[in-house]
Amino acid sequence: MRGIRSTNPVAVGDRVEMVLQATANSQQPTAFITEIEDRRNYIIRKSINLSKQSHILAANVDQALLVVTIVKPETSTTFIDRFLASAEAYRVPVILVFNKTDLLNKEERHYQEMMINLYETIGYECRAISAETGDGVEELRPLLEGKITLLSGNSGVGKSTLINRLIPHANQRTADISDAHNTGMHTTTFSEMIPLTANSQQPTASWLIDTPGIKGFGTFDMEREELTSYFKEIFEYSKQCRFSNCTHTHEPGCAVLKAVDDHYIALSRYQSYLSMLDDKDENKYREAQ
Repeated sequence: MRGIRSTNPVAVGDRVEMVLQATANSQQPTAFITEIEDRRNYIIRKSINLSKQSHILAANVDQALLVVTIVKPETSTTFIDRFLASAEAYRVPVILVFNKTDLLNKEERHYQEMMINLYETIGYECRAISAETGDGVEELRPLLEGKITLLSGNSGVGKSTLINRLIPHANQRTADISDAHNTGMHTTTFSEMIPLTANSQQPTASWLIDTPGIKGFGTFDMEREELTSYFKEIFEYSKQCRFSNCTHTHEPGCAVLKAVDDHYIALSRYQSYLSMLDDKDENKYREAQ
């Protein structure tokens, strides 16, 4: 993290050293952080308002659950792919959780199945649940045991409802979806680490890191030439390109472009790759709703 300007130098999940100092007007000592231990990984995004700075969602996590929805609100494939690429960059495994299955009609359910097939084919584990009814939620519990899990997603996808199902005593606030814009309203305003197990002092304790809903996911600290490797299937086909420095946008003999034309790489994934290349070209934050 040296050289990276962050809006939150200390992030949820950080391991720190502290010193306690007594204060004259308080019975409780004041704690001062003196050192942040080296992070084994982190999930980072570009700050929305400060383009030259980053925002660390969480550090030292074992995995991430990205909660997505087909309806109310609809999570775009661009947002999913940007999150997955960032997780790949920092070696954080991701499980995609498709929530609100109870709201889907036949056509929407078919679309969800297509989405799940797409991402499972690429190599990502997917689960379909309804946090509202509880359907499929208990099947998530074994995936969380003994791990620190980042819970993320757009506002309104049901993260707080899912946490209340998994941890009834958590009492996370929930809110209805805005009828005017079919988008979520923020109920979580700060990141919080919540124990899943009764004895959180055990070495194998399970934790969930709840984060505020993300509207967009701007990439940060990614080199243009490295971007290919953060899209698993694009990286595999890129090995067959004629030129080692192929950008997969226009070059002759590009195996990636041929794979897109032949439908071996999903067009939505390729478009997400291009949008991230565009970030690097124009040095801007791109909102993905």
